[in-house]
Amino acid sequence: MTTGPEQIPALLSVNRLKVYFPAQNRMFGRVRDFVRAIDDVSFQISQGETLGLVGESGSGKTTLARAVVRLVDATSGSIEFEGRDITHLGGRELRAQRRGLQIIFQDPYGSLDPRLPAGEIIGEALDIHRLTSKARARGERIAALLESVGLAAEHAARYPHEFSGGQRQRLAMARALAVEPRLLVCDEAVSALDVSVQAQIVNLLQQLQQARGLAYLFIAHDLAVVGHLSRRIMVMYLGKIVEVAEAKLLVRSPRHPYTEALISAVPTVEPSSKRQRIVLPGDVPSAVHPPAGCPFHTRCPRAEFPQCKVEPPALREVAPGHWAACHFA
Repeated sequence: MTTGPEQIPALLSVNRLKVYFPAQNRMFGRVRDFVRAIDDVSFQISQGETLGLVGESGSGKTTLARAVVRLVDATSGSIEFEGRDITHLGGRELRAQRRGLQIIFQDPYGSLDPRLPAGEIIGEALDIHRLTSKARARGERIAALLESVGLAAEHAARYPHEFSGGQRQRLAMARALAVEPRLLVCDEAVSALDVSVQAQIVNLLQQLQQARGLAYLFIAHDLAVVGHLSRRIMVMYLGKIVEVAEAKLLVRSPRHPYTEALISAVPTVEPSSKRQRIVLPGDVPSAVHPPAGCPFHTRCPRAEFPQCKVEPPALREVAPGHWAACHFA
């Protein structure tokens, strides 16, 4: 499946990726079951593009983010970055590739070393990749990075606990930018912030993208935020991609019932809006024993046909540039 513009080479290409974790139940020392966190996922991201990823908690978004930057290993499939397969790289080769591929986590405080001041948190990245050789150049680089994310150079002496939540996320962004990446994976990077601070961080991400030509994999559960920042959106359910389309098209004309339910939950400021909230019954099924057939059929208001319960739907192009995994899309 090609989901990016064909005229632009893919910066990141994920092909039939699976990430399975052993479940806790064992018999005679052998693993009996697996958690199918990511189950046959493929997508592409082009240089300078923002690809949004949405889904409920437990859908596999964070596992996908960590797999892309090689913080968890793939069970099968491949991850290609700038034309090179990085799926099984290790040691120095993987470290070199991570210069171009960085991640920003949801909890900035948990991802920052509380024992180090801001300047050293950023400086560690410069030291690991040997990007500066002199102390003066190192200090100037740290100051410039802090200022690029809206912090002051004198903030280099502060420790993470001395920053607000939004400032800590800016510091995490400065650390990621220190190695001059070409792709940033933003894993719920604004979800823990107040709405006003969210807007500031989203605007900052857009400014950095324009200035540096960055590409983003932007992951969130808030479809409104994702739609504002992204050119395309992928919708994930139970480890699978169930819909992909241009952001405006997906919001205006969703083709998968799960996407329709997510969009119906987005607040609207229009009092005359006739949008009806779609409340899905039950919870997301177990990723250890997912339902047969369509993984969404146990909660789907359209699943009235035997086909839904026995035949997994393929992710197919239902309209130009619009893909959906539904038998009746």
